[in-house]
Amino acid sequence: MNAAPCRQLALYYDAIFSPRRAPVDAARNHILARILPAVQTACDLACGTGVTAVQLASRGIQTAAVDFSPDMCRLTRARAKAAGARLKVIHADMREFRLPAPVDLITCESDALNHIPRRSDLRRVIRSVSRALNPGGHFYFEVNNEAGFRRYWITTSCTELPGVLLVMRNSHSPDGRTAWSDLDWFIASKNERTWRRVHERVQEVCWTAEQITETLTAAGFDAIRTHDSTPYYRDNPWIVPGCRTVWLARKSVILTAEAISAP
Repeated sequence: MNAAPCRQLALYYDAIFSPRRAPVDAARNHILARILPAVQTACDLACGTGVTAVQLASRGIQTAAVDFSPDMCRLTRARAKAAGARLKVIHADMREFRLPAPVDLITCESDALNHIPRRSDLRRVIRSVSRALNPGGHFYFEVNNEAGFRRYWITTSCTELPGVLLVMRNSHSPDGRTAWSDLDWFIASKNERTWRRVHERVQEVCWTAEQITETLTAAGFDAIRTHDSTPYYRDNPWIVPGCRTVWLARKSVILTAEAISAP
């Protein structure tokens, strides 16, 4: 993982992706409806610009926000300050992050887990999540699946913002196991007489349901449930059943020897 190549994406993330927030919020609010009233402490992992973290904090939940990008952390702090929300923002790698104290809930949205490059890294993330949760705490996350890679990682789009033009070209490997977005930014100077081009690449890896389940179980999670994301993306014709999955897993109150000994 490397935060540096995504600097431009961080700076313009809200302007580009805010219109796509509704399904993410709807899924969380519906699936966690029975859990949130009892949640006193939480952490939003790969928090981006802090939208979810601020929403959790606004419910009176003591919330931490973790991200690998210094720019995302800075934007999260600014959002929290503007909203009058108390957040502890932590700049850390999701594979080895640590919280000051265990929490009741950890969220990880917008397919952040797909950005983990290796199976060993996935194990490290989920073990770190388990370590950061109270017994009986929950891990909530959403991932892209192979069907999604094949269906919508084939498009080219163009987004124009004041002084900025973004061309995003998506593609995936023949086996559907990896996907990537090539982002070409054209950024105007102050007088808009010259433009600067910046190229970035964002990559994702598909994790099968079996791999995720095995990794969660080994890290001491039980009551593992999945929800197809399609109902929350009704206005998006690209997303059909099987493309995206929301997961909810509980950290067991009684941990196995394997989970206890995991680093």
